[in-house]
Amino acid sequence: MVSPEPLVVEFIRGDRVESRHEVDVAIVEVGGRLVRSHGDFRRYVMPRSAAKPFQALPLVVTGAADAFDLGNVELALACGSHGGEVSHVGAVTAWLERLGLGSGDLACGSHPPMHEPSAISLKVAGRQPDPIMNNCSGKHAGFLTVIRHLGLTMEEYLDPTHPLQADYVTPSIAEACQIDLTNQVPGIDGCGIPVWAVPLDLLAAGWAVLGAAPVGSPANRLLEAMRSEPFHVAGSGRACTDIIRAASGATVVKTGAEGVFCAGLPEDRVGLALKVRDGAGRAAEAAVVHLLTEIGRLPATGSKSLINRTGTVVGKVRVI
Repeated sequence: MVSPEPLVVEFIRGDRVESRHEVDVAIVEVGGRLVRSHGDFRRYVMPRSAAKPFQALPLVVTGAADAFDLGNVELALACGSHGGEVSHVGAVTAWLERLGLGSGDLACGSHPPMHEPSAISLKVAGRQPDPIMNNCSGKHAGFLTVIRHLGLTMEEYLDPTHPLQADYVTPSIAEACQIDLTNQVPGIDGCGIPVWAVPLDLLAAGWAVLGAAPVGSPANRLLEAMRSEPFHVAGSGRACTDIIRAASGATVVKTGAEGVFCAGLPEDRVGLALKVRDGAGRAAEAAVVHLLTEIGRLPATGSKSLINRTGTVVGKVRVI
């Protein structure tokens, strides 16, 4: 089904549509055939954190993961956007120690944990956020692992011209999505890394390729880690963790900032990519759940309720 109209997500409070969000969608088979779309499936989008599995490929391809004996927890963290919970922070801390490094070597900057109880505990304790609490610290630990393994300089490792980015990370994105990035000037992501614009259908095709990778291949190892350790992809009460746990068909998902959500569906041999036009993350979550339910990879549960802080149902979410 190819529809020129976007998918629409409505948040209804009482009997009123409080918010309405338009969503562009592409679902693409391995090999590149578009099998379903809504809206502008060729629009260029910045995948943001939905590109993390592509960015983590050099960690496995170069042998760095094996050289430092990384397991599924570390590989899931490299592909994930963790919530800064105690176990997330502990795992990244131990990983950096294995490299002979610490939080000061991370160039991702700091923010309070995305996990609200952890952020509250930090504030009550009078402590400041640490770079390890940054949701991207696992990705950056992966970058530093590759740098250590290959003997590259750590100076300016986020610069697009640094060998890590220019010779490994950017080519991984370009190859997976079959896009020439040589003439594009990248933006800068929230954690400081280069962020490249990719047409939505090519982003979906890249996720299809990830999902279809042979057992034991670098891409397969990363997605298997995400399936095995969904908590370390995101965390408590987070959409990615909940969807990976609930989905069938070895489905793996990853969100990105500003309303991006992607999925690899290995048993269906397709990839999915969507972008909410106004960047609303909650609409992206609703849209990906709706699509995965229609495909048959999530159980049908009816419309999602809106629940306020007292636990009262005050409305619902509708996807049309």
